[in-house]
Formats: sequence, C-alpha cells, structure tokens
Amino acid sequence: MGVDIPMTAMSPAGTALLDPPEPEGRKTATAARIVGVGTANSGESYSQRELLDIFRITDPRVRSVFLNSAIDRRFVTVPPQDADGARLPEAQGELLAKHRRLALSMGADAVRACLERSGLELADIDYLCCTTTTGFLTPGLSAHLIREMGIRPRTSRVDVVGMGCNAGLNALNATAGWAVANPGKVAVLLCAEACSAAYVIDGTMRTAVVNSLFGDGAAAVALVADPPDTAYAPADVPPAPGGPRILGFASHLITDAIDAMRYDWDDDQGKFSFYLDPHVPYVVGANAEQVVDRLLSGAGLRRSDIGHWLVHSGGKKVIDAVRVNLGLTRHDVRHTTGVLRDYGNLSSGSFLFSYERLLQESVVRAGDYGVMMTMGPGSTIETALVQW
Repeated sequence: MGVDIPMTAMSPAGTALLDPPEPEGRKTATAARIVGVGTANSGESYSQRELLDIFRITDPRVRSVFLNSAIDRRFVTVPPQDADGARLPEAQGELLAKHRRLALSMGADAVRACLERSGLELADIDYLCCTTTTGFLTPGLSAHLIREMGIRPRTSRVDVVGMGCNAGLNALNATAGWAVANPGKVAVLLCAEACSAAYVIDGTMRTAVVNSLFGDGAAAVALVADPPDTAYAPADVPPAPGGPRILGFASHLITDAIDAMRYDWDDDQGKFSFYLDPHVPYVVGANAEQVVDRLLSGAGLRRSDIGHWLVHSGGKKVIDAVRVNLGLTRHDVRHTTGVLRDYGNLSSGSFLFSYERLLQESVVRAGDYGVMMTMGPGSTIETALVQW
C-alpha cells in the first residue's frame, strides 16, 4: 500500500516549511538536498592598493574608503588602457557586453565545478535557474549557458534578474521548490555576478563606496529531492550522507528603506549607477532578529540551536551590524568575513562562497542546523534553514 506524502506546511508564524510535520516515530525526507557546490571568478585578482594605482586615485577620502574596507583582494576586470596608461571609460553597451562575456565564462566554470563535486554530468541537469543583477540579457543567461555548455535543450529554466545581493536565496527558494515538485531530478542554481560591468568611474564618494566593495564571481549548487518511495524512514535511522536538506525560508522586506540600495540612470555618464545608502548596515541590523527568529520558531528552534551561520558578505559594517544584533561571535561569521577579505562583495553568490568554505573545514556533523542569510535591495533580508 502506498504512502501519502503531506503537502507543504505553513508554520504558525507564517513561515513556509518545505518539510511537513513528521508522522509519529518517523521522519520525512521530502525536502530538497544540496548535493554539491562550485565557485569561479574572473581572471585577475588585485589588492585594494593596486586598484587605487590602476585607476590613479589620489583623493585621500576615496583612498581611505578602499583601504579601510576589510578587503584585501578582489577579482576585478579592469577597463583597457589608452596610450598614456589611463583606463578608458566604458559605455553602457560595452559594460553589457562585458557582463555577458564574464557571466558566461564564470557561470560555466562554476556549474562544471558543482557537477564534478556532485558526481553529476551536464546531461543530468533537468532544471537551471540563473541569477544575476550586474547586466541584462534577453534571452536570459540560462538560455545562453544551455547553448554554450551543451546542456540538453529540453532543460527547464528560469532567470532571476535585478533583485540584487539577496537574490541567491530568492532563487534557491524557487529551485528547491522545483526539486521537491520533481523528486529524483537534478536542479541547478547559478549566481553569476560580473560586478566589473556595473562600475561608474568618477570622483564622487557615492561611486567610491561601490567601487571599493564589489568583485566578480559565480557560484552554483545542485539540488535533488528524494523520490516518493524513500520519503519516510524509521526515526532511528540517521540522515543519508551528503549535503544539507533545506527545511524552510523566511523573508522580510523593509519597505521604509526601499530606495536604500538601487540602480539609477546617470545622465552625465550615460550609464546605470548603483547607490548604497550609508545607513544600510543599521537598517539591516535592526531588522535581522525578527526574520531569523521567525524562521527558527517555525521549526521549533532557537538561535543557540544553530551550529553554522552563512551570512552574505555585504561589507564590514553590514556584517558587524548583523553579528551584534543576532548575538553571534566573530567565529560564527568567519566564513563571511573571510570571503569579504579575499573576494569583496560578490553580490548574490557570496553566501555560497561561504558555504563552500564551511564544507572545506570538514566540521559539519549529521544533525547540525545552519542558517543562510542574504541582504539586498528592497531593502530585503532573506533566510533559509538547513540541516545536515
């Protein structure tokens, strides 16, 4: 006789739980599981001081922003030089072409690395979700990758465009949902951000903050949900080996700060310019507790139950504000600060670089809980609860 699989449940707090309530004495395994991760960057890594010299920045205020950013190095694709060695301005069309080139190159490398670590092949991909904010393509990045990489044309796909640094978890939510609806099939999420294609070079402090922070990078994860015939197992059977199961998501849109992070059109430059309000760290920090606690209360957990925190590397002040407001230690956010130090802010894929570093430590044990957290335009805080 078959087993009925419960529908996705909602917690009393309104948090969507991909894992329904467990039957007496048994545990469910219907949630999507992360089975592999891969990352990639563009070709050149520069120190902050090297970038100041490359762009011939002498303003002491701007130099201070770069050198006090808690960033040592970043992968950045700098513009070509003129005959005098000065960097040439790039028109919006050239930046869009740069985005396409870098997103395809880094994206393909990240997907291949993810599949290799998952023990999968290109032919195994059934669903591809691509996330980017640093450029615009129609058809989307997913279509270009399918053609360039030789992924099966019948692969289902979706593109999440323009959501910003939080978008990796928005896209993970959609990808996990597809995996649960299609058990046994492989869903791949790619975050590809060519931040070098979103720079404006001028002497303002507005652009100095942005130009001191972001780097180029891509990260991919593969997800699989167990088929229905393995949906239930005795409660005393330990979890299957492999990556963590995604138990649920919680979101919070800070509507009063909707313009705090945004793209504007710069008439003087003839291109888009990104804006970061200086109050962003404090706004995010002040709202971090409510969304994290809602995520955890939906699963009957407290912050002290969480063994691993994977927070977006949004910047030194953002990380500090989140850490203080959630009562985390510097050790809790070591991967976040390490990614910021070595790569800068990688936008939507930053938290997956931290996830990769956690796995490299080999400290995770079966049963451990983790929280993933991203922040970005909206202003938005996205969270996910996972368990190994």
